[in-house]
Amino acid sequence: MATPVFDAPALPQGTLRVTPLGGLGEVGRNMTVFEYEGKLLIVDCGVLFPEEHQPGVDLILPDFEPIRKRLDDIVGVVLTHGHEDHIGAVPYLLKLKRDIPLIGSGLTLALVEAKLKEHRIKPYTLSVIEGQEEKVGPFDLEFIAVNHSIPDALAVAIRTPAGLVLATGDFKMDQLPLDGRLTDLRAFARLGEEGVDLFLVDSTNADVPGFTPLESSIGPVLDQVIGKAPRRVVVASFSSHVHRVQQVLDAAAAHGRRVAFLGRSMVRNMTIASDLGYLNVPDGVLIDYKKARDLPDDRIVYMSTGSQGEPMAVLSRMANLDHEIEPGPGDTVILASSLIPGNENAVYRVIDGLTKLGANVVHKGNAKVHVSGHAAAGELLYCYNILQPRNVLPIHGEYRHLTANAKIAQSSGVPVERTILAENGTIIDLRAGTASVVGQLDIGFVYVDGSTVGEITDADLKDRRILGEEGFISVIVVVDAATGRVISGPEIHARGFAEQDAVFDAVKPKIAAALAEAAQSGVRDSHALSQVVRRTIGRWVNQSLRRRPMIVPLVIEARLASRQDVRE
Repeated sequence: MATPVFDAPALPQGTLRVTPLGGLGEVGRNMTVFEYEGKLLIVDCGVLFPEEHQPGVDLILPDFEPIRKRLDDIVGVVLTHGHEDHIGAVPYLLKLKRDIPLIGSGLTLALVEAKLKEHRIKPYTLSVIEGQEEKVGPFDLEFIAVNHSIPDALAVAIRTPAGLVLATGDFKMDQLPLDGRLTDLRAFARLGEEGVDLFLVDSTNADVPGFTPLESSIGPVLDQVIGKAPRRVVVASFSSHVHRVQQVLDAAAAHGRRVAFLGRSMVRNMTIASDLGYLNVPDGVLIDYKKARDLPDDRIVYMSTGSQGEPMAVLSRMANLDHEIEPGPGDTVILASSLIPGNENAVYRVIDGLTKLGANVVHKGNAKVHVSGHAAAGELLYCYNILQPRNVLPIHGEYRHLTANAKIAQSSGVPVERTILAENGTIIDLRAGTASVVGQLDIGFVYVDGSTVGEITDADLKDRRILGEEGFISVIVVVDAATGRVISGPEIHARGFAEQDAVFDAVKPKIAAALAEAAQSGVRDSHALSQVVRRTIGRWVNQSLRRRPMIVPLVIEARLASRQDVRE
């Protein structure tokens, strides 16, 4: 049941307005807008990756419509870290206004700048580090180190006279991180003493009990799998997972193997990470993938994209034998990532395809080759007890994750009425220590399909699903414009049907009879006659073939020459 849409009142003086435009009820598309004194601050601007019921879609963006007419009021976009679900929509926002300042850590901004370069946009940026404070418009910002599956992640504390807000971004509390950079719980405790009025907290693993395992526990497993592999090794991971790539490089070096990066985003991101010092590449380990083909099979590791089963990513193309590297018996493929909800079927198809080719596929289900980058329930409870926030807004997750997070907050003592289960477009006002829902926007999906943005609708996707699942039928009929009598046809062509077109011979008399009956009733409009054809053949196909295909009827009106016309 859809949440009723209702308008928020004008923003009262001294009130902070918070509006999530993405990231609630979904894993991705993270974006939250803060408004104070007529100025807007945005935290994160990410994309959501399409599911199987969205055929042909490349990316899904947050709905910018609520801020489209207020671009001049935006004082900055804070980017908490460099994952696509937090930075991927930045180019599309900057296409609306190119001089919106971007604020983030060094690695995050480097990844965004590389992405923007492909869109020919040179951004205005402000690089910040943990502990740094910046005043941006009416917002006083403080940046806090948090640990995640990518280096340089930051939480942000937002201070205004209306209160103190803490937004975690994505985070976990790994006590032995590979880069030695801990989530700064001392800063969390200090903010708790100051008084956190609203806590926006990552919910992705809120329904997972206990604590997220250490990232360092993955290294020995990767080392063992790579060490025992008899032939080539392919490791698939997110193209921005610097820590995982570091572990693969270290394991490869330990076993005398060299590493080749596959996939444009993997090459780009790891080059950036290496140049900035976030990735330590052992001497002589990296090799260009074209030269790697000359190495013995037991001396190479390919580090690739495609861990989510994306159709055009390297791993999917390997499974379909549509890549220069064709996996076979003795090869080892490691999927070193979690499953994003909605991608399960695509990933299992890739696993099946690789297995059928003879490869040994190692994944989270049969080996400890991945740990999450998100705080589990025990870590979240720990944070709530440290911060003791007055109000809580669970963000970043599907509805079950948000609900689980809300229950953890309540178990720590946050009152039920101060725990807000919101949706994208929910408008929340913070004033005098109290957060309350004051409005609900009608927020939609914005689809990127090739070079088009926002032009594809849900109706278009429904048509694509029907075409893919039920087939297509075209019907051409020529009728006498004067009498409505069928002159030629019906000519029927079908696609996506096992049956031959001859099977439709049985329905042709029914179409002619229906058109004759309509003509006798005085129907002459070609559109109305097309609907008669659509209903007639649609009913027959449903009853006879148990299908509901897309039907495109074309009724052509022709005027027959009379004897008088011929004499003249």
